[in-house]
Amino acid sequence: MFNSVILSCEHAGNMVPDHYQYLFDQNPEVLKTHWGWDLGAWNLAQFLSTQLNVPLYGCHTTRLLIEANRSLDNSQLFSDYSSKLSNAEKAKLIEIIYHPYRIQVREFLNTAPKSVLHLSIHSFTPIWNGVERPVDIGILYDPDQTLEHTFSLHLKEALETCLPGMKIKLNEPYKGTDDGFTTELRKQFALNQYAGIELEVSQKYTTDLSTIQDKILASIQTVVK
Repeated sequence: MFNSVILSCEHAGNMVPDHYQYLFDQNPEVLKTHWGWDLGAWNLAQFLSTQLNVPLYGCHTTRLLIEANRSLDNSQLFSDYSSKLSNAEKAKLIEIIYHPYRIQVREFLNTAPKSVLHLSIHSFTPIWNGVERPVDIGILYDPDQTLEHTFSLHLKEALETCLPGMKIKLNEPYKGTDDGFTTELRKQFALNQYAGIELEVSQKYTTDLSTIQDKILASIQTVVK
């Protein structure tokens, strides 16, 4: 089905360059929460990259400074913490963090044998607005893209086999067509050349990945082999 595979992690870390530390002086603990990064996502992405022997790219700057998984015209590009920056400072963040991250992913995609499977690894908080989310692993994709739809259905089936009892959902807890890096990349490649899938794992499991990472790997291997 695919000739190339690439992994990415847009919320891999919660780093803050020294020059911008002052933005979080009043609430430094927020950087350690799900608002600051996707807890455990980078560790899972590294494990999958090593085992699958495929390239991995990550943005390790906190999403609260600049949101690598949003378009430049999205109101969430800068958070309540960084929106107070001047336009010049925002432009600098785009130049030194946002563009370099996205460019390296695009450069791989431009030269990789087609078709390409792009797995974007994320994690999500299991409790939202005081309510437990009814999903353990979400597979986000565009239902109108045949390549993505086929892969996602097969991956869901494989995950349900490997992780019985877990709630595996399509396009939950978010929609795969929401603004994101994979959404943008779909516009740049032909339908049969690129499949951009976001894999969302509940943070109930990402603090101890040993319980699920092997089974997630096996599920992916079953579909891409």
